[in-house]
Amino acid sequence: MRSLLCALGAAALVVVPAAVPAAAADPDGPSSFSIEDQRITESSGLAASREHPGIYWTHNDSDDGPYVYAVDSATGRTVATVTLSGIDTRDVEAISVGPGGRVYVGDIGDNLGGGWPEVWIYQFQEPKELRDTTVTPVRYTVRYDGGPRDAESLLVHPKTGRVYIISKHEDGGGLFAGPKRMSASGVNTFERIADIDLWATDAAFSPDGSRLAVRSYFSALEYRWKDGAPERLGQPSLPIQRQGESVTFTPDGRALMYGTEGARSRVTRVDLRSELLPDSAEQEESEDGKGSSGARDRNDSDSSLESDLNLVVGALLVAGVAVLLLGLGRIFRRR
Repeated sequence: MRSLLCALGAAALVVVPAAVPAAAADPDGPSSFSIEDQRITESSGLAASREHPGIYWTHNDSDDGPYVYAVDSATGRTVATVTLSGIDTRDVEAISVGPGGRVYVGDIGDNLGGGWPEVWIYQFQEPKELRDTTVTPVRYTVRYDGGPRDAESLLVHPKTGRVYIISKHEDGGGLFAGPKRMSASGVNTFERIADIDLWATDAAFSPDGSRLAVRSYFSALEYRWKDGAPERLGQPSLPIQRQGESVTFTPDGRALMYGTEGARSRVTRVDLRSELLPDSAEQEESEDGKGSSGARDRNDSDSSLESDLNLVVGALLVAGVAVLLLGLGRIFRRR
């Protein structure tokens, strides 16, 4: 994990639009919530449960142990802790739920910038009942074609079950695809298939597999997933967070849930519109008549207001960062 302070210098050079969450969330979907569990201070990954509506899986970054937490978005409370038996975690950075309710945990962080020759992915079945339990996960050994690298983004396609990793680099990373069927007994080599123009801290597929969302500390990108490859679409809104580390889609695909590190960290919902909506959600909107002219006018008005607010908040953020860096420079010069 790279400290947020290290990223502030980059923010001072580029004005990044800040996000204003949608004013009215889908009443049938989860809204924003805070993680109340005092044990969870470095929430680094986030994944919506397929088995239990309203539940989100998360985990700490490091120095916590092999634990995965089920958090109820209605209350922010942990309703189950899954202990992964027989493993010694090193730098757990991501989590994703694949087909059949299989949960994948990515021990893929590398603060040495590519100093570890191999990393690991752990997989277990999402429990039918939410209670504290211990499981023995399947362990996959991972290496990258082209050598080691740092990564914080693990995602599993909900239809094919193929596992992907996005490397983390301030100049942009790469999307790496694992074998079509991973082996628990050998080494799984992930091959680079596309560039990702973002300093990625997490990523997720939409529930129907038609969209790929990637986030960094200060911005986000969304791609159309077509024929096993990403096609860039645009930039979904991103809330201002103390250290933005995670993202996942809501189960209906209509919104993104953004998480951050810190005690009682906030998970913020941001609704999606137009082509950023997954194919299944776009089709439902059309069938429900939500694409009427009145609805479009309201959306256009909301988008205009949000855009104006984004520019104002983004400018204030950059100004604050500039003042902070100037102050730090003066302190160091006095020493």
